[in-house]
Amino acid sequence: MHDRTELKPIAYIRTDFPEKFGIPRQSNLVDGLKGRIVFEPEYRSPEALRGLEEYDYLWLIWGFQGTERESWSPTVRPPRLGGNVRKGVFATRSPFRPNPIGLSSVRIQEIRQTKDGPEILVAGVDMRDMTPVYDIKPYLPHIDCHPQARGGFAGLVRDDCLTVEFPPELLEKIPPEKREALTEVLRQDPRPHYQKDAERIYGFGFAGYEVRFCVAGDCLRVTAVEEKP
Repeated sequence: MHDRTELKPIAYIRTDFPEKFGIPRQSNLVDGLKGRIVFEPEYRSPEALRGLEEYDYLWLIWGFQGTERESWSPTVRPPRLGGNVRKGVFATRSPFRPNPIGLSSVRIQEIRQTKDGPEILVAGVDMRDMTPVYDIKPYLPHIDCHPQARGGFAGLVRDDCLTVEFPPELLEKIPPEKREALTEVLRQDPRPHYQKDAERIYGFGFAGYEVRFCVAGDCLRVTAVEEKP
């Protein structure tokens, strides 16, 4: 048993994103994105999940990767505001925080027992592969949902989805069960909001493939899909 004052992962989540680029900005934007929560040996007790099947959603408390900085800044530049407007770090969900901790709500698909202990299959993830999970809590709709609450600048910025042109010969390279989720990720526009170069080719890893695309106006066109070694 570890020191309870020490923050350490209880699990890691396996997803289709090996890198940060391409991941939706928030959880539940793309319900088709799946994740598998695999517990560390110390926490592989089925008893710890008793009653979890009574809930539909979870809160995951997890750790950002690759956001380490020598010192923290009280303000950040949210990409949704074009990268030119500063907001207080505590008024944003920027990964560059005093403590690199993230919070996501995800939908429970299945709780299953394996030879290596229990696993939780979830949907609507916004985390890269092998993200450390520090805690899991049930989502309580009568307490956690506030539909009339103000959303700050995040609720004021318009999020227009793109039209996706995915050539059939390229789409066929993606496993059938992952095509819809990938297309929705592309519709959400993976680029930072301040990047609008119609000549630039972007790319990100997804489910073992490198997906490349360009964007002109409100149309995203997939230009290449290559299996990663």
